Amino acid sequence: MSATESLAAATIPDPQSVAGRFQRRRTFIAVRQLPSAEAGRQPSDVIPATSTSPGVHAGLLDRHRAVLPSWLALYYQHPIELVDGEGCWVSDAEGRRYLDFFGGILTTLSGHNVPAVVEAIRDQAGRILHTSTLYLIEPMIELAEEITSRSGIPDAKVFFTTSGTEATDAALMLATNYRRSNQVLALRNSYHGRSFAAMGVTGNRSWSASNFSPLSVHYVHGGYRFRSPFKDLEDADYTAACVNDLRDVIAYQTAGDLACMIAEPVQGVGGFVVPPDGFLGAMAEVLRDHGALLISDEVQTGWGRTGEHFWGYEAHGVVPDLLTFAKGLGNGLAIGGVVARAEIMDALDANHISTFGGNPLATAGALANLRYMLEHGLQENTKRVGSRMIEELRNATSEMAVVGEVRGRGLMIGLELVEPDGYEPASDTAAEVMELTRSGGLLIGRGGLYGNCLRIAPPMSVSDTEADRGLEIVMEALHRVDRR
Repeated sequence: MSATESLAAATIPDPQSVAGRFQRRRTFIAVRQLPSAEAGRQPSDVIPATSTSPGVHAGLLDRHRAVLPSWLALYYQHPIELVDGEGCWVSDAEGRRYLDFFGGILTTLSGHNVPAVVEAIRDQAGRILHTSTLYLIEPMIELAEEITSRSGIPDAKVFFTTSGTEATDAALMLATNYRRSNQVLALRNSYHGRSFAAMGVTGNRSWSASNFSPLSVHYVHGGYRFRSPFKDLEDADYTAACVNDLRDVIAYQTAGDLACMIAEPVQGVGGFVVPPDGFLGAMAEVLRDHGALLISDEVQTGWGRTGEHFWGYEAHGVVPDLLTFAKGLGNGLAIGGVVARAEIMDALDANHISTFGGNPLATAGALANLRYMLEHGLQENTKRVGSRMIEELRNATSEMAVVGEVRGRGLMIGLELVEPDGYEPASDTAAEVMELTRSGGLLIGRGGLYGNCLRIAPPMSVSDTEADRGLEIVMEALHRVDRR
């Protein structure tokens, strides 16, 4: 037995048990022994046949394990370090080159090493890095002006944070304070961050380490139809069934004085799940009957990532009371935030500051990135390229038993992999496809409750040629696992 097989056997519980599926999801290790890299086609212009610096990753992994938490997830049987990038391409520490179709978890929006963004960061770093919000920060104010004018929220104000998780916490603080209630609704299969409060509103067991929460949280049906009891209903009937479930949850499980509901327009970690258009709008009508607020989590869907709209909520005929953002705005810089109506944002009656949120470096870089995205039509490119990729994947996989569903919007593309029965999650197969695509020179992501969903999300600047090459690598991998 190889070292890899021994490790897998030692760490993966019974694959038939629910606990086993959760453990597999956390370890990101495939049980099967993968075919050798040389067995697949590897063009020399994508990945060198041999590493230019062999052994670098193994040594780095040993150091990682010695000083970082065991629960910090890493992709691949043999994790890699990415050290250089340009556009949609990255290189690892051993000299291999890849197409990056996951962008640091949908964060590299405009692409790697964009000159306009790099120059803005260098210019600001050469002047001053940090002051805190105790002082006026012109790049922060200018960025807030850009965001509020595009938010769709009337009389909007912005509070900047350093991450999407912190943005979730801030939004929940604002909503519960405004409504004087700690009762919160969230959707099943959702993900909103890794902090104590954000984990409490995450409706995905594989990303919730505890059921402790400062909030009283209840979960309602969301847009994940593949495993829903309502999956066979038409869009309007599906939405109506979920709305009725929402009413029942409020009536039976809450005291009625709700603070808010938080929802992702497209569930990201959940596997790029797209609800029917108008879904959140129908939910919001029920919320309004109870005076509750709607928080749209735009951490992954914002900035045109869905192609058709600048914000994901725009597909639902509703304007949220608050929205959160992060990831793509900074193109890799640590920035996030909350947009809310002034009456909600200004309702706090204690002193508040942020040491790092809205700092000069992050906001100067984010402002340059946002302007680059707008000036170069990246949302339009996302709609065009993303729609074509989704259509081609659906056509190419229509006869594949291993693919249960292809879904997505814009450059948020998900493939749900299943066992031969067409329903059971194929978590191990998804891990194998991850290894095969990496060997072929492509980096993608995983998601879903059982880790059986492939996630494809290249930078919004991806070209047609790069999209075609990425699809070719994905299809080669899927063909190999589907033939067994």
